[in-house]
Parts: sequence; structure tokens; C-alpha cells
Amino acid sequence: MKTPIPSLFTFSPAIRNYVWGGQSLIEFADEEAAKSGLPIAEIWVLYEENKVTNGVFAGKTLAELASSYPEEVLGRGLAAGGGERFPLLIKLLDCANWLSLQVHPNDEQAVKMEGPTFMGKTEAWHILKAEPEAKLIAGIKPGTTLETLHAAIGNEGILELVEYHSVEAGDTVFMPAGTIHALGPGLLVYEVQQTSDLTFRVFDWNRPQNNGRVLHVEKSIAVTDPNSQGKIDRVKENGAAAGLVQCSYFKLEKLTTTQERDTRGESFHAITVIAGECTISTKQDRVTLKKFDSALVSAVCGKYTLEGDFQVLCSSLPG
Repeated sequence: MKTPIPSLFTFSPAIRNYVWGGQSLIEFADEEAAKSGLPIAEIWVLYEENKVTNGVFAGKTLAELASSYPEEVLGRGLAAGGGERFPLLIKLLDCANWLSLQVHPNDEQAVKMEGPTFMGKTEAWHILKAEPEAKLIAGIKPGTTLETLHAAIGNEGILELVEYHSVEAGDTVFMPAGTIHALGPGLLVYEVQQTSDLTFRVFDWNRPQNNGRVLHVEKSIAVTDPNSQGKIDRVKENGAAAGLVQCSYFKLEKLTTTQERDTRGESFHAITVIAGECTISTKQDRVTLKKFDSALVSAVCGKYTLEGDFQVLCSSLPG
């Protein structure tokens, strides 16, 4: 007999020390990592290999939970379609330097180029902090010919063809697969994306190609959509919940006041606090999250409440 699935999970995050990172997320580092002085570029707060830190499933990975309890954890729709993988990857990114110019394949391209277990990577960013003059790159200038674009991929010429955008805290950026993009210095970002780490580097600011940081010129040419620009929105907050992004892979909302929510058995709710403190209460469980803490409300949970003085981002499957 299966152990009943809890309604609420917390997880240990995973640190990624990439060259472009900073020190704004140092609170996530253990003592040894903090003393190392290495840049902390990304915190993977909810993804397949995160380990549960609360309750009877402590030590199990999110992947194990999703495989053993697909309907209860993921939701009826995804489970009915045969889904047993947690479909999203949620990160915090601290950009002290430019990330590589990069592009991601769509689902069909990922399978064709990498194999049947791979999926594409459509993503969205919510800007948590932006220094003055902070910019990002999203898309190619209109009118650029394919010949010109392909000749520039892999070298500095691409910097003359991309679109630069100024952004500020509170902006949300939707980035479909096929869009050449890069985050710039001075940005702290929440990212929700498909469960995929397929990144093809277009240009890496002349950094040495070592330690796994190589360019992927041919693959970048194959998957780049020159007409895809990304979409930047400034959503006016209106009441307790604001819809930021919805696509075929995920829905992202910003929640700002005490309220009751309901998974209705349709999807998990991935909760990340971006300001203040939030207490999540279900019929069986209760947890208080501080800034940048995350928790997963199981799809089977049904009704639950968020209480406190907070700003929260909630990622789920689209309805």
C-alpha cells in the first residue's frame, strides 16, 4: 500500500557556480561554498533532482515523487497524458556579467537533435532587481537576412544584429524557444522554464572555450528563429493576483495578499516568495517561507491559504 502523499513539500536548492554570477544569493551557499568566493550564478529552487526536506518523503527527489505519484503531485491532465516527469525548472539568477548569447530548441528539434528523452526550452523571466541601465538581449533586428545572421553566429558580429532592451524590476519577459537572448549585468531574475537544460551558445563574449563552455554554431543556426523577439510586459498589479505569463507549458502569477487558492487536482502550484514572509496552510500541512524560499503544493491538495505580508510568484501548468 502506497504511503499517502503530503499536500506540501519543501526542497533543498541546488547551487550553480557559473562564471557570470555574483554574490547576491550568497545566503543559499553553505559555509565552505561561501568562503570559496566562487560566483553564485543560479539557484535551482524547484527541479527534478531537488531533495525533499520535510515529512515522510524527506530525502526523496522530486523526480521520484512525480514518477510514483503522477496524478497526486503533477495533476490529472498531465498524468492522464502519460506524464511522470516534473515538467518545470524554476531558478533564481544573479547576473553580475553578461550571460552567453544563447538559443534553445523547441520540443521537436530537441528530440531530433539530442534524442527521445529530451524536450525543448521555452522560458519566462520575472525581473526581481535591475540596476540602472541594466539591459537584456532578446531577438534579432527586423530585416536581418538569414545569410547575414548565420555568418554572424559564433563571432562578435552577432552583437550588431541583436535587439537590446532596457528592463526594470517587475518586468516579465516571455522567451519562446528559437529566440536568441542573453541576460545582462545588474539583473536578479526569477526564471520558470520547461524541464530542459538544452542551451546552444551563440557567442560567449570571447571567454575561453573550456570547462564545458563551448560554442554551438551549427546547432544554433539550426534552431534560431530570426523572427522571434521575445515579449516584455509591465503588468499592472490589480488585487490579490496578477497573471504574468501563460503559454502551453506553464502559467506564472504574482500574488500579493492573504488569500485562498485551489489546485482543483489539476496542477501543482510552485510557490516562491520574492518579498516578505508567507505562511502556506493546507488541511494537513503548514510551512512559513521567507524571501527566496520555495515550496510545492501538490495537485491533490485542493484548497489552501496564503497568509502574511508578501509578494509571491506561483508557477503551475496552464488550465
